[in-house]
Amino acid sequence: MLVPQLALMIAACFAGAAVYVSLVEQPARLGLDDRALLAQWKPSYQRGAMMQASLAMLGGLLGCWAAWQTHDWRWLAGATTLLAPWPYTLIVIRPTNNALLATDVSSAGPDSRALIQKWGQLHLVRAGLGVTSALIFLWASSTTSP
Repeated sequence: MLVPQLALMIAACFAGAAVYVSLVEQPARLGLDDRALLAQWKPSYQRGAMMQASLAMLGGLLGCWAAWQTHDWRWLAGATTLLAPWPYTLIVIRPTNNALLATDVSSAGPDSRALIQKWGQLHLVRAGLGVTSALIFLWASSTTSP
């Protein structure tokens, strides 16, 4: 079955992107001065949000489809975990995102830096959800008959 394999692949892509942001991009950008930090964060966030939101939605839908095909609850568990960044982002991270997006680069300073540091901590949850989803899908795929 191709659908379960696609769900796993998309979840792995989401997890990889989220982990990259948390372990590579965020620490690197924190080495910049306050203005450059905010100037780098804004377009990076805009592009990353679109990519990760799309991957979460596609992977979640594929996981639900795989659950329907295989009658295995683990695919639904992985799909739910992969879709969880949507409400988490809208409810928990969005206020920080909005404050950063509303801050003009010319007025960046310790407050905007603190918000980006907070954003990085909040983003770790998204990375954890992505990795967890990929692991659940891997578990389900290891016992799904071809």
